[in-house]
Amino acid sequence: MAKTIVITGAGDGLGRALARRFARDGETVILLGRTLSKVEAVAAELGAPHLALQCDVGDPDSVRAAFATIAAQHEHIDVLINNAAIYEPFTLGDVRDDQIVASLMTNVAGPIYCAREALPLLRGGGHIINVSSESVAIKMPMLWLYAGGKLGVEYMSDLWARELEADKVRVTVVQAGQMMDETKTGTNWPMDVAVRFMQENAKVGLNPRERAISHYNSVTDAFRAVIDMPADLHMGTVALSARRS
Repeated sequence: MAKTIVITGAGDGLGRALARRFARDGETVILLGRTLSKVEAVAAELGAPHLALQCDVGDPDSVRAAFATIAAQHEHIDVLINNAAIYEPFTLGDVRDDQIVASLMTNVAGPIYCAREALPLLRGGGHIINVSSESVAIKMPMLWLYAGGKLGVEYMSDLWARELEADKVRVTVVQAGQMMDETKTGTNWPMDVAVRFMQENAKVGLNPRERAISHYNSVTDAFRAVIDMPADLHMGTVALSARRS
């Protein structure tokens, strides 16, 4: 039976790669993204029956509206992948109010809003997959809010798994390492921020440029495996890291 899979942050990066993979596998994909034109472009590439919807995961009204549209067309969804995130470095002394709010609302509140609205559609045999990051364990300088938010989502995921067991909803964390594809040529950070990020990491013996990077398409294999786990198995956390082949 084909699955219905909802992916946040599906306009580019890992979200887009997952949408392409699952569409190719014969699943129905619902692409959510803050920039409608991006997810519409991916949905147009994939063709019917895939659907693109505007959704700012950090805005509860936007999330409610998106899932109301989904519920009008689908009585049940099989998988929610909370992938949307803001990845931005800063120091405590320099971080702006808007950066704090954006990171917390997208990276922490976003998965909560989406999981809450998706829950009625997931009950009876669904799966929530929350995307986390290897930066939780590596503790890279200037990524404390991003990594801290991901750590919070990991903790919540563990408790959700217990809470939702009676509803037959599984919850898995996929902790991913550095990823890229042919369209990703670098960050959009200001140059001074990028330089300082490299300098601060060098002080603690980390060089982001020397770390292995995996391709988004390779990472989709792990998500496929997680989704295909038999119903009597619980996979709490999958830790992925890039390696040089």
